[in-house]
Amino acid sequence: MKKKPLFAVIGGSGLYDLNGIIKSKLINPSTPYGKPSDKILIAKYKKLEVLFLPRHGRTHNIPPHKINYRANIFALKKLGVTDIISVSAVGSLKKIHKPGDFILVDQFIDKTIKRERTFFDNDFVAHVSLANPTSSELSKLIYDSRKNNNDRIKLGGTYICIEGPQFSSYAESILFKNWNCDVIGMTNMPEARLAREAEMGYSSIAMVTDYDCWNQSHSNVTVEQVINVMQSNTKKAKNLLISFFEKFLKLKSWNWENPIYSNLDNAVITNLKNVKKTDLNKLKPLLKRYLNK
Repeated sequence: MKKKPLFAVIGGSGLYDLNGIIKSKLINPSTPYGKPSDKILIAKYKKLEVLFLPRHGRTHNIPPHKINYRANIFALKKLGVTDIISVSAVGSLKKIHKPGDFILVDQFIDKTIKRERTFFDNDFVAHVSLANPTSSELSKLIYDSRKNNNDRIKLGGTYICIEGPQFSSYAESILFKNWNCDVIGMTNMPEARLAREAEMGYSSIAMVTDYDCWNQSHSNVTVEQVINVMQSNTKKAKNLLISFFEKFLKLKSWNWENPIYSNLDNAVITNLKNVKKTDLNKLKPLLKRYLNK
């Protein structure tokens, strides 16, 4: 493999570290958007370099609506990350998705209301496509890394992202269910949007912890209930990631022709001559490939 991808794992609720890897160092890269959620771990699994960032901080002190998503994605891009594996806890909106199931989602509905969702502002206009917001190749490789069919991992599904930090109301839960959403969470947006703007592959492992409140045959969602399932899910997620690393190490090539890695070619509208040099320098880690093409 001539050029190797550099993977970063963004860990959600319950996933604050990774097992089976050699920890190298923690770094705290600066960004124009402030500090990332926590220091970023640079580590190795055998010959594979892997980065890890806990989305809520290692002490889980950052609520979903306060996460600095732009700083997180920018910092990872600055460090050379090409692909992100997102791991997050979600509620199920369908009976077929039971607590303990993993959904490799491929679509999003964004119902957040107050989050910064783009790098391209300040007289710089770019419209990236979000028709297919995740990397199907990366998700398929993760799916194929499962040990057996008993792992209860499903390929494809729609994730609706709400602002939080409260869970949804019953009326909202019924509405989202009627929209045919599969799972509900609070963190994958604008994370996936920003990854696409940064020309990074993005795959989301949504770990079901509970049924959302639409399912009245189950008790209302409680933190205690979520934590119990979360602990089991975290162990399975760590095992899945190790299996993925093993499978990737056996690959002989990677598809760099995937349009995810060059989507700015068809997205930038503003003539760069009309963009201030200070703004271009600010975005240099994101625009380096585009500016040098």
